[in-house]
Amino acid sequence: MQFNISSVIRSFVNNAIEQGWIDSLDRIYTTNRLMSLIQINELEEGVSDSNDLLSLMDQLTQYAIEKGIIENIGYQREQFEAAVMDLLTPSPSQLNNKFWVLYRNNPADATDYFYELSKSNDYIKTRNIAKNIQFNAPYKNYGNLDITINLSKPEKDPKEIALAKNAKQSNYPLCLLCMENEGYQGRNNHPARQQHRLVRLNLNHRHYGMQYSPYVYYNEHSIFLSEEHTPMQIDRKAMDNLLAIVEQLPHYFAGSNADLPIVGGSILAHDHYQGGRYTFPMEKAKAYQTIKLNAFPSLKVELVEWPMSVIRLNGANRDEVATAGEALLNFWRNYSDESVDVLAYTNDTPHNTVTPVARRRNNHFELDIVLRNNRTNEAHPDGIFHPHQDVQHIKKENIGLIEVMGLAILPPRLVNEIDSIKAYLLNQADLNQVAEYHQTWAKELKNKEYDETTIDRFIEQAITNKFGRVLEDAGVFKQDESGRQAMLRFIDAFNQQ
Repeated sequence: MQFNISSVIRSFVNNAIEQGWIDSLDRIYTTNRLMSLIQINELEEGVSDSNDLLSLMDQLTQYAIEKGIIENIGYQREQFEAAVMDLLTPSPSQLNNKFWVLYRNNPADATDYFYELSKSNDYIKTRNIAKNIQFNAPYKNYGNLDITINLSKPEKDPKEIALAKNAKQSNYPLCLLCMENEGYQGRNNHPARQQHRLVRLNLNHRHYGMQYSPYVYYNEHSIFLSEEHTPMQIDRKAMDNLLAIVEQLPHYFAGSNADLPIVGGSILAHDHYQGGRYTFPMEKAKAYQTIKLNAFPSLKVELVEWPMSVIRLNGANRDEVATAGEALLNFWRNYSDESVDVLAYTNDTPHNTVTPVARRRNNHFELDIVLRNNRTNEAHPDGIFHPHQDVQHIKKENIGLIEVMGLAILPPRLVNEIDSIKAYLLNQADLNQVAEYHQTWAKELKNKEYDETTIDRFIEQAITNKFGRVLEDAGVFKQDESGRQAMLRFIDAFNQQ
C-alpha cells in the first residue's frame, strides 16, 4: 500500500470542508465515521497531498479491499464508496431546505447546487461518463444530430452475475425509480444508493421527486418520479406535469417516454419524466408549415421539419397548451389512416400514443407532440415505425424520448466494430474481419470518397446518416409529399370533430 490511511482520512475531511460540502463543526464526526468504515481506532499524523475527493475515495476503498473489510467485487465496492460519499452528502431535509432557499433567488442557482453535489458525491458517475464517445454531424436538412456511444456503464464480472442470479428476490425498493432508493444500501442485484438524494416537488398537487441520472446522457439529465409506484401513462396529468416542471424550472425542458411497448422507454412500471438543461436538435428544428387548430385559436401551432412527426404548440397560457395537447392525444389514440399504415387498434390492442416534450420559449409554454405508433406486421415484425432491419446493426433498441429529440445512445460494441470497419476501408483488413451484420454497410462505404486524414469524420457522418434513417423509420408521417399530406389529413380531421 503506497499511502497512509490516516493521511487519506484527514485529507478527505479537510477537502470536504474546504469545498463546502460539510461544515467545520462536522470535522470530528466525519473523521470518526470514516474510521469506523475502515475499522481503525486511531489516526496517525499527516495529510495526503491529494485534493480530489474521488481519488481519496478510491484510496479508502482500496484499503478496505486489502484489509478484507470488503471483497473486490463490483457491488461491494459500490456499496463502500456510496457509504463514504454519504458522509459529505446533506440529509434529505437539509438538501431540500438549501435547494428551496437558493430557488427563491434563482431556480438555476438551486439546480446548479444540486447538480454539483450529485457529481461531487459520486452519485453521478463523472469518471465513467467521461469514457463516452460523443460527436455530431448534419443529416439532410434537419441540422446536426447528436451521437453518443455509451461506454459509461461498467460491465459486471461473471462472479457478480452469478451472485445476482442466485440472489434472494426482494420487493424493496419495488424498482430503481421508487423513492425508497434514497439512502438504500443496495445489494448484489440492486445498486447502492446511500448518497442518493431527491428534491421534493409539488406538481399539480401531487408529490414528485427530482434526481439526476447516475449516467447522465446530456447536461443536467434529470428524472422526475412519482412518489407512488404507478405505471407510466400519457394523459392530461402528464401534459400538466411536464408544463408544471418547466414553469418551476424555466431553464429546463421536460419530456416523457411514450406509454406503449416498442415506442416507449425501458421503465414503464413507474410514472416518471425526464428533463435537463440541454438544447436538443429537435428543439432547434424549424417549422415547415404553420397551421390552425380551430378549438385553440390563440395558440401558435407548427408542423416541425423533423424526421419524426411533430406538432408544436406554443402559447402564453399553460392550461390552454395542456388542453390542446390532451385533445391531440385523445384524437390520435383513435385515428387511423391505412394509406400510410397507421391503424389505431388491432382488435382491442391500442397502437397510437405520443411522446410529449415541454419547454419555455420566450416566456411562452411550448409543447411538442410527437406522434407514435407501435404496430407490427410481417414485413416489420419489430415495428412498422421502429428501426427497420437494414439499420438495426447500428440501433435496434426502442426509440425513446432522448432519441426522438435527436440524441442517439449507441451500444459499446460499436467501438471495436467501427475499428474493424475502418481497417477494412483503409485496406488493412479483409471484409470477413468486419462483423457480419455490418458487411453490407462496409461495402457501401468502400465506394465513397475518404482517405486516412478524413476517415474518422467520414465514419462519424456515416453513423449519423444511419441514425437519421432510424428516426425516419420511427416517424409515422414521413417527410415527403405523401407523409405531409397524411399529416394535414390528420389535422383536418381533428378540426372537423
